Amino acid sequence: YYSPFILCARCGRTDQIDLCDKYCECARWSLNGTLIDLGNDYRRHMSGGNLIISNLDRDQDAGIYQCTAFNVRGAILSRRASLQFAYLDNFKTQTVRSAVNVREGQGVVLLCGPPAYSGELTFAWIFNEYPYFVQQDSRRFISQETGSLYIAKVEPSDVGNYTCVVNNTVTREKVLSSPTPLVLRSDGVMGEYEPKIEVHFPDSVPAAKESVVKLECFALGNPVPEISWRRTSGVPFSSKVKMRNSNAVLEIPNFQQEDAGTYECMAENRRGKNAARGRISFHAKPHWLQTLTDTALSIQENLFWECKASGKPKPSYSWLKNELFSLPLSLQGRVQIENGALSIAALNLSDSGMYQCVAENKHGIIYSSAQLMVLASPPSFSKSPLRALLKARSGSEVTLECKPQASPPAISLALICCCASRRITLLSNGTLKIANVTKRDAATYTCVAKNQFGTASTTGRLLITEPTRITMRPTNMEIIVGESIVLPCQIACDPALDVSFSWAFNGQLIDFQRDGDHFERTISGDLMIRNIQLNHGGKYVCVIDTDVESLSTSAILVVKGPPGPPDKVSVEEITDSTAQLSWTPGRDNGSPITGYIVQARTPFTVGWQAVDTVPEMINGNMLTATVVGLNAWVEYEFRVVARNNVGLGEPSPASAKTRTEDAIPDTAPTDVGGGGGTKSELVITWEPVPEELQNGEGFGYIIAFRPVGTVMWTRAVISTPGVARYVFRNDTIPPFSPFDVKVGAYNNRGEGPFSSIATVYSAEEVPGVAPKRVRARSVSAAQIEAMWEISFLFRQQVVYWEDDTKPDTIGKVRISGNYTLANITGLTADTVYYLSVAAFNTAGPGPQSAPINTTTKKPPPDRPPLNIQWTMIGSTLTLHWDPVVAMETESKVTGYLVGSTLQPSSDFPSDWSAVDNYLIQIKAMSEGGEGVGSEPIHIHKLSESAALFASCISFPFSTVDKA
Repeated sequence: YYSPFILCARCGRTDQIDLCDKYCECARWSLNGTLIDLGNDYRRHMSGGNLIISNLDRDQDAGIYQCTAFNVRGAILSRRASLQFAYLDNFKTQTVRSAVNVREGQGVVLLCGPPAYSGELTFAWIFNEYPYFVQQDSRRFISQETGSLYIAKVEPSDVGNYTCVVNNTVTREKVLSSPTPLVLRSDGVMGEYEPKIEVHFPDSVPAAKESVVKLECFALGNPVPEISWRRTSGVPFSSKVKMRNSNAVLEIPNFQQEDAGTYECMAENRRGKNAARGRISFHAKPHWLQTLTDTALSIQENLFWECKASGKPKPSYSWLKNELFSLPLSLQGRVQIENGALSIAALNLSDSGMYQCVAENKHGIIYSSAQLMVLASPPSFSKSPLRALLKARSGSEVTLECKPQASPPAISLALICCCASRRITLLSNGTLKIANVTKRDAATYTCVAKNQFGTASTTGRLLITEPTRITMRPTNMEIIVGESIVLPCQIACDPALDVSFSWAFNGQLIDFQRDGDHFERTISGDLMIRNIQLNHGGKYVCVIDTDVESLSTSAILVVKGPPGPPDKVSVEEITDSTAQLSWTPGRDNGSPITGYIVQARTPFTVGWQAVDTVPEMINGNMLTATVVGLNAWVEYEFRVVARNNVGLGEPSPASAKTRTEDAIPDTAPTDVGGGGGTKSELVITWEPVPEELQNGEGFGYIIAFRPVGTVMWTRAVISTPGVARYVFRNDTIPPFSPFDVKVGAYNNRGEGPFSSIATVYSAEEVPGVAPKRVRARSVSAAQIEAMWEISFLFRQQVVYWEDDTKPDTIGKVRISGNYTLANITGLTADTVYYLSVAAFNTAGPGPQSAPINTTTKKPPPDRPPLNIQWTMIGSTLTLHWDPVVAMETESKVTGYLVGSTLQPSSDFPSDWSAVDNYLIQIKAMSEGGEGVGSEPIHIHKLSESAALFASCISFPFSTVDKA
């Protein structure tokens, strides 16, 4: 249906495809049994075995095509290919068709009469004018077999012109017939009559396997007949069977053998009924059950080939050999053909070639191809010579096989050796067997083979070796995870043998490159296993392979480790303080489980923690335990850890989260105290109860208090769990009055315990009197000393400042206890400071005293002593330096401070003879404080007499008068 048209021929073997490339031609094509002459046909040519046709012509190119592929081995036929052309001619006449006269109530058939065509057609009818098409229902039916329109009972609305529309589904061409007028007769209305089946299927319907079968059945009648279907065998329809067009069409998709049988169509109305029957027979094209395979046989051998095919009807068989379009193989004396079997006796070279078994029925034809090679050659040992040197263990049996390639097989075989023995047996197939070989059997052996085409021989030498012995074997062992061992495997063997060692673990050879982290094979054959893991437990086999034998020795290695994790930890029952747990054991890993430890985790713990259980010690045979001491109303997860004699194992997966039941609080708040606040307040504080100890929802606190010495308690309730402070306000509360205080807890289940009673004082009153006789004096350039008098017990605070215009210079010093003096340090030299003193308590500071002022001293000189010199005579060290002269803005020098530091340690030793040297530094002293120190003077190696001087300066610094 396309141009150009390509048909493909494929060779059945790859070597034949190769030959297509080597030779100019490997395929030929025929059309309807006639060879196509491509040399004189400009529209047809071949490419790689494919037939390409340009400018397709319906008259010249339609027909059956077949390809013959061939090479030097022979020729075979391809399957057949049918090329058809779809077309649709116009209706022969376009004149108006004769009118069809019918009475109302009568049935009518309007014929379509399609023109000449090829390809599948579909039919429709136009009523009066396009696009009004006749709609099929129980009264109207369009046969897709004939194209005719059937009206079971004509009504007045049916009057009009009818045009048949024919459509070719392949070419998509469409042609229309001339209109056919339908006219009602005027001689009355047709009365009721029984159904008359006008559309019915043939008595015999052949159906191909897997095809779609459609049966049509339609009847005329008044009233309009109803159509029904059944199988005469009584077998109900399968679910795949469909009824279409008001049951006028029975459709059977994917037709199979079980669908074959007799089908009946029944048309029925109240005037009667009518039936039509037909048998659907199952048909299938041939399908191979057994095909041919390429075969190579020696000359004079017999060939038996059989092919089998299924099909309905049963296929017939024929055979072809190396011929394009020959008759089946001619029957000869040596050649027999029976059904699908071909036998040829006493093959000769001319029988070589390509053979095809052909299976055919009326639905199709199939081919099975194979090559027969008839071989004729002299003996040859090129593929199976005797080994030049064959080694055998002393005492074993040796087999020397003589396997020449020969067609036909060698007719005589001889084995020649340099010695003979009763232990030597020559078998009919040429094999030589030597039982219980000894050193005397070591010799050169020759095998000779003959047939009608020639003679050949092969020679080999037999060497007898001593048996190999295993001198050191591995033994069964138990080992702990992480340790390392060596499994020995030592042998004694004949030096003429080549020896190789290999190790297998649980039936699999050890890959020493992939598993080198744990396994290493020594040169002598031993196996070293480092850092053994649990999965290394099992059977180890040492295999020793030599030229003549294979030996093995094995040992079982049991690896012990901590237990595997338990599993399926679940909470069977839970209360406010206990949980009943169960679990399943994990692997014991070679050492019996001796016990279990239960761990728990809550949102309030850091990680997992061991919990108390009943029984306290859980032995390895127990798989249940009761956890005790849990907190109420807390969400818990549990896990179990197993232990054995090796150690603790990995923990189990966590159980599902489970909350304990709620309970009355059993923990009271702690650290109850308080005090302070403002006037008329009693401040009570406590440490909140942690959430994990609150035991339930609706948690809060009960605060109870009473004046010391009274009986009645005042209670207050706080419903916020995180609050840790309560303030009771009442104007009648005396200041700094003692109260008994206790705090309890409660939740929705009830009240819990109270804390122990604590004494808390109510708020104090602010002091009402300022300290008296406040005085101040300057101590140095950076320090002032303040003094005052008090007649009441309060804490005091000193406020000081430089002047009222500098608020950032205000400072404060607080004194606890009954003190009347304060040192103010860190001040600026030669500066006027104002200060005031006030008493204070928890209620706040009282009134301040009247401000007083004092001036800090001038600063000390900022220059060190210079030109320091020293001499040591006997035990006397004499120092000299230039005096430091103070400037006008500095305090006058009142003396000097001489300090010493011992070396190498700053601590004074008990044995001065051990002192190597010491450092001397000098500073000027003044009312403003110490001046700048001189550079340190390094005095080396004290003599024994100098120890007396050292004892004179046993403190780091000594004061020297001004000099």
